[in-house]
Amino acid sequence: MPPEMRAEPLSLYLHIPFCTLKCSYCDFNSYAGLEGLVRPYVDALAAEMRLWGEAVRGRPVATVFFGGGTPSLLSIPQLERLFAAMRQHFQMEAGAEVSLEANPGTVDRGYLRELLALGVNRLSLGVQSFHDDELVALDRIHSAEEAKQAYRWAREAGFQRVNLDLIYGLPEQPLERWRATLEEAVSLAPDHLSLYALTVEEGTKLAYDIDHGRVPAPDADAQAEMYEWSCERLAASGYRQYEISNWAQPALSDAEGPGQECRHNLTYWRNGEWLGLGAGAHSHFGGFRFADVYSPKQYLRCVEETVAAGVPAVEDTRSLLRAMRQVTYQEEQTADTAMADTAILALRLNEGLSLEEFRARFGRELGEVYGDTLAEMSSAGLIERRDGRLLLTARGRLLANEVFVRLLPD
Repeated sequence: MPPEMRAEPLSLYLHIPFCTLKCSYCDFNSYAGLEGLVRPYVDALAAEMRLWGEAVRGRPVATVFFGGGTPSLLSIPQLERLFAAMRQHFQMEAGAEVSLEANPGTVDRGYLRELLALGVNRLSLGVQSFHDDELVALDRIHSAEEAKQAYRWAREAGFQRVNLDLIYGLPEQPLERWRATLEEAVSLAPDHLSLYALTVEEGTKLAYDIDHGRVPAPDADAQAEMYEWSCERLAASGYRQYEISNWAQPALSDAEGPGQECRHNLTYWRNGEWLGLGAGAHSHFGGFRFADVYSPKQYLRCVEETVAAGVPAVEDTRSLLRAMRQVTYQEEQTADTAMADTAILALRLNEGLSLEEFRARFGRELGEVYGDTLAEMSSAGLIERRDGRLLLTARGRLLANEVFVRLLPD
């Protein structure tokens, strides 16, 4: 293992790129109509786990996230294959958080019970809306009632950590409709809520429809109003916002720990290290950011080539990535990009950026690096310093991207 990799526990992301139907707004690396590739893809993902497990043997894994796509399209035997490979090739920490994204239209009570028995201990349901017409507009395959039923089944199966993903600010969506969706979600009492403003991504069906006048673009002012109301409503319901788009139930006591925050996603926001496996999966590891080839078919071929060639014992990350033929993009992190990434990601969190931790990590004061920029944003009411930390203000949360772009290196 390269010396720079011998450090603290890491996180593991496993990408499942298959969907029943591609949603109109989605720009993730996901595909409908590739059912014939599922079985060989599972084999390739297990093989890539073996390749990386050998390269980083001894590095403990603290969190795992099955994302997509729709991971719940995999059968239980296929997931068993992946869990067996994960446990064989990686050193799993006791009590590791294992999350899996599921579409409410793809699960039933029995499937969820088997997921829990496999070792999934955190379930994220992609609900998006509790209005059937909005679900149809978003190309979701489930109904509002099926979403509620999936949640009830998850609780009956024994899941103690359940997240609901919701989207607000749809074209021409009145505030009252969003309020009704969030009220429905709160009434279910999930442990965690992720609320995302609808964004228009290039190349999506939604972008095409907007460009051709079929639907209007989302209203940024309406989205801001929905966001501000959501912050107030969830605070009144006992949820603690810990990131711009994420809320969690607090722990019942200090002895129980921080609460129901997603530990895996905190790895991203604290600019920690994670290993992403699967087609299009991104990683931050060993001083590099890198990604696997996006095409599932090419991914199968490249993993097969890497297995055939073998991965030599090397003492540097660059050589290791060169041997991994499925890795088709890599960027070595400079001090400037690492500082910018750390600052930007930390500002997404309610806890903000610790000035002391920044100094310890990079050997420089934050003011030394971003002095004039920080002064300008502070004068604009976008950031503030409090108790040795830099944080976004309430206004800064609404204009977060304007803050982040100013912190990027030239």
